[in-house]
Amino acid sequence: MAWREFRRGKTRKVEVQEFEFGLEGRLFQLQKDLKAKTYQCADYTAFYVKDPKLRHIHKAQIRDRILHHAVFRILYPIFDKSFIHDSYSCRLDKGTHRAVDNLEKYCRKLSKNNHKNIFALKCDVRKFFDSTDQNILLRIIKNNISDEKTIWLIEKIIRSFKKRENKGLPLGNVTSQLFANIYLNELDQFIKHRLKIKYYVRYCDDFIILEQNREILSNYIKEIRDFLESRLALQLHPNKIIIRKWRSGIDFLGHVSRPNCRVLRTKTKNRIFAKISNKNLQSYLGMLKHCNGHKLRMKILNIAL
Repeated sequence: MAWREFRRGKTRKVEVQEFEFGLEGRLFQLQKDLKAKTYQCADYTAFYVKDPKLRHIHKAQIRDRILHHAVFRILYPIFDKSFIHDSYSCRLDKGTHRAVDNLEKYCRKLSKNNHKNIFALKCDVRKFFDSTDQNILLRIIKNNISDEKTIWLIEKIIRSFKKRENKGLPLGNVTSQLFANIYLNELDQFIKHRLKIKYYVRYCDDFIILEQNREILSNYIKEIRDFLESRLALQLHPNKIIIRKWRSGIDFLGHVSRPNCRVLRTKTKNRIFAKISNKNLQSYLGMLKHCNGHKLRMKILNIAL
């Protein structure tokens, strides 16, 4: 037994060394390809995940993923400083919890601490990642970056995937997260500077606008829809345009926010109970720290322990 374990450990060590040596060689070749401008992205590995809705993920080869991370690290600080404060997806010191926190803060401000009734317009861009126009994205990037070699490489990455002709970004690339923010920053700037909307929160392709007047929100829908279609070749999801009173609850990023509480969305709770185990227990308990979830916490502990 001891000998077999020794041999097995030795075999693993050899495999790791071969992997590291092979990776080192591929990275040197990548450097040569980039210098010679002969670099080509390898094919993606496609698979589906459910989180909770079904998503088609495309995973790049390890050599390409390393390059994507390097490109992301260079481009992120260049573009991030031009993004609005209330864009929360895939940015440092942002995220879902901060988005919901600030949404509630704006609700309290606009409602004068719940002394006035307010309304929330919630919208969703239809099939955003599949519909992103690569030509428009490149044009936006070129407005900020003039170096020809950098543009050549960025275009290689963008063109390495397509859902339709010149359309689509792969879910799975770290660069896709940044490209999505660069693309939708055009919408953010339109909403903040053209429409002069004060209370607006966006997380990827979901966004919320707050107003005291319901009719004003209704008028915004057409202006936003026209801008998306004419400037970004995108569409609002017709079944996900919702106007609700804050007192009735605003459903956003897995939570429902009301003046006196924040609770998990019913679908989120059902998903927790369907998947609960000791492995993911701490993750779910951590989620409940961000809402009024004491009763739910006790129920989960009774089931899991």
